[in-house]
Amino acid sequence: MTIFKAASYLCGPAFLIAAAAAQTPAAPSAVRPGSPARPPMEIGWSPKRTPPRAYDAPNKPHWKLADILAAHKGQANWSQAVVRNRDLEADWRQMAGGQRTESLMYADNATALIVWGGQLRVTIKGQEPFIAVKGGEVHIPFRLPFTLEALGSEPALWLEVHGAGDVPLYPVATKADKPKDVKGFTYVKASLMGGDGRYGPNDRPYLDYYKDVVGGGQRAGSFIAGDHLFVNNIRGPGMKTPPASDLGHFHFGYDEFWFVMEGNIDYQIEGVPFFTASPGDIVTAAQGRWHRASFGGEVGKMATRVAINPYPRGLHSFQPH
Repeated sequence: MTIFKAASYLCGPAFLIAAAAAQTPAAPSAVRPGSPARPPMEIGWSPKRTPPRAYDAPNKPHWKLADILAAHKGQANWSQAVVRNRDLEADWRQMAGGQRTESLMYADNATALIVWGGQLRVTIKGQEPFIAVKGGEVHIPFRLPFTLEALGSEPALWLEVHGAGDVPLYPVATKADKPKDVKGFTYVKASLMGGDGRYGPNDRPYLDYYKDVVGGGQRAGSFIAGDHLFVNNIRGPGMKTPPASDLGHFHFGYDEFWFVMEGNIDYQIEGVPFFTASPGDIVTAAQGRWHRASFGGEVGKMATRVAINPYPRGLHSFQPH
């Protein structure tokens, strides 16, 4: 068995009013069981970053999956950074069939995966191993060692999301020798206190989105809603594009990005020409930029965007109506 050494290094619910209904998921699908009712909106003076945050590499408004795959054509194993912000990091990763990662964990932040190709066997401490396939979403709490294995001859492809700056820890039980140091950090043997991370009562390690939601009728909605990571599936039918005068909303303190899971999503982002994103694409609205997402494509055809940011209850500042 070949060991694949993973590099050490995936939007909030739309609190919209009727005029911005293009971004509003159906109410039942936007709320986790036991969640409090959505608070009413109020008018206030909201600080908007001026100028908005720039797109510093590798960040960009629209990462097309087709371009990323073309850039790595012929490579069996590769990693491509697509998001680096104050709170989160996201990378596309591909691993050749028959390889697996070393067992590792992260200190204080959860890890999210969205599988997009091949079959990925996921083994997480305390859970039965499972096989994630295209459209599968994986939740790995902090301090739970995990391994990933690409089954068969086809490579596994997935988007991986961590807390910004996270560096992996390795259990001595599975890695007796000192790991190779990374820039800015030296590995030392230590007794780790803090305990295992855990799943909450409404959490689960795996969601087969295409099987369970698209084909099985389960509600979309938040998959991970933790202290520093929010992964929220927003699903709805294609609709007429809203007018350009509908700016959507902006966020005071954080960048927001999306993975397009299904159908087409239209985006209007401040300072960026209007565009449509397709399945597998990554879209980022940098801090302080007005942005609006709407379900594009054929009217009535379903589409899903997976919104990813650090705050399950992050503030959304809309145009007053």
